[in-house]
Amino acid sequence: MLSKVQSASLYGIDAYPVEVEVDIASRGLPHFFIVGLPDASVKESRDRVRAALKNNGYNFPLRPVTINLAPADLKKEGSSFDLPIAVGLTASEGMIEQSALKGHILTGELSLDGRIKPVKGALSIALHAREQGMKLILPVDNAPEAAVVQGITVLGAETLPDVIEYLRGNGTLKEFSTDIAESMRERTLYDEDFLDVKGQEHAKRALEVAASGAHNALMLGPPGAGKTMLSRRLPGILPPMTFEEALETTRIHSVAGILREGKALLPTRPFRSPHHTISDVALIGGGQFPRPGEVSLSHNGVLFLDELPEFKRSVLEVLRQPMESGDVTVSRAMASITYPARFMLVSAMNPCPCGYLGDERHQCTCTHSQIIRYRARVSGPLLDRIDIHIEVPAVPFKDLRAEDMGERTSSIRERVMEARERQLKRFQGQGLYANGQMKARHIKKYCKLAPKAQALLDTATQKLGLSARAYTRVLKLSRTIADMEGRDEIEPYHVSEAIQYRSLDRVL
Repeated sequence: MLSKVQSASLYGIDAYPVEVEVDIASRGLPHFFIVGLPDASVKESRDRVRAALKNNGYNFPLRPVTINLAPADLKKEGSSFDLPIAVGLTASEGMIEQSALKGHILTGELSLDGRIKPVKGALSIALHAREQGMKLILPVDNAPEAAVVQGITVLGAETLPDVIEYLRGNGTLKEFSTDIAESMRERTLYDEDFLDVKGQEHAKRALEVAASGAHNALMLGPPGAGKTMLSRRLPGILPPMTFEEALETTRIHSVAGILREGKALLPTRPFRSPHHTISDVALIGGGQFPRPGEVSLSHNGVLFLDELPEFKRSVLEVLRQPMESGDVTVSRAMASITYPARFMLVSAMNPCPCGYLGDERHQCTCTHSQIIRYRARVSGPLLDRIDIHIEVPAVPFKDLRAEDMGERTSSIRERVMEARERQLKRFQGQGLYANGQMKARHIKKYCKLAPKAQALLDTATQKLGLSARAYTRVLKLSRTIADMEGRDEIEPYHVSEAIQYRSLDRVL
């Protein structure tokens, strides 16, 4: 007897429909075939399904069984087909009416005792179920996440018998819903606060400018100056996530299988800090079965690269395309997958190999050529995409002992939000949301300098040896600083501050 169960599989961060067709022949030697480009984990579902059915008192057919996962030309992976296969087998045995299966999408991994374990990408599958106008049956642990999607019936199941009895009309499954307002209430709650940072007022100001205009930043300073401490507090001063941003970010983390247990949404901006031994595939995404990389996991948040010159050159170079386009495309022989990757890059490095160039308390032992080679590990095209270069000196001991508390993250965030509001109004309908995204035509239109400001910038370009790319970066930074003060025209002191944030463009 033939039965059909609707399920779904992941393609990037989207879900596509998969029809699980189960056919049990009336006679023949027992065998169990799964076709439709299954991977090893899908093929192993045979043994999980057999044990789950038998351990719960259901028959496993000792006849020829053929299971087709359609469409057959797309690779299927993961254990999420366990539940639909088990339900399809019971339906083919006549225990469940085919009409009862219509209007339902099933997904879930089975344990040997029949419990239903959580799967990856529940949020994407729920969005697909809403598009199809169908109910979704999935593991109870995934139900709160799936229930974020409005206008869909989400049914959470704990065991295989619960699902079978529900489809037979002899039981019920718990319907889940999620309070979106409650889930988003934590969007301004961050563990770290700028209140904890002693000194470094210049660096704090630079990060506020970076957050106000969505500018990438690079910090240079000796070990222990607080570069990592400052970077970890940057997500807290960014504007709070909107529901649409939270939904998109949660989808990526759900597909990657790293969504925090018990959390239906990811309401705060992600902060990712990969080790410098990371591979280019882990950073950008990919693999035999493509997975989102660190650039996508930091979407709508911050990607922090500590000890920037220690990263492999090939790893750093793959950052250039997503920094420009806001997404990353992973191409394979059978398919091409695009992941969103709109992030703020914040990086840190020592000024020289020993780390103490310019430090008043330590003697630098590096030669000029060593310093040049060290800094050359970061290519010019990558530095071209980093707007702010700031020096972070060691904090004086008297500042560490000071009892004066710094400014709170919440106060800085309010100013950042005001500056972002001005930019959103300015770029309305142009596909931009911050000054850091401006192209040449936008710079020419919106970065109008006062006559004295233009004269200052011309002088600085000649005397400091600023390159053409540094010139445009100074204009973008000046525009952001002016927005922070609510000024339409860029004044000389705006340009002066912006020039200070281009330390790597000066002659060493």
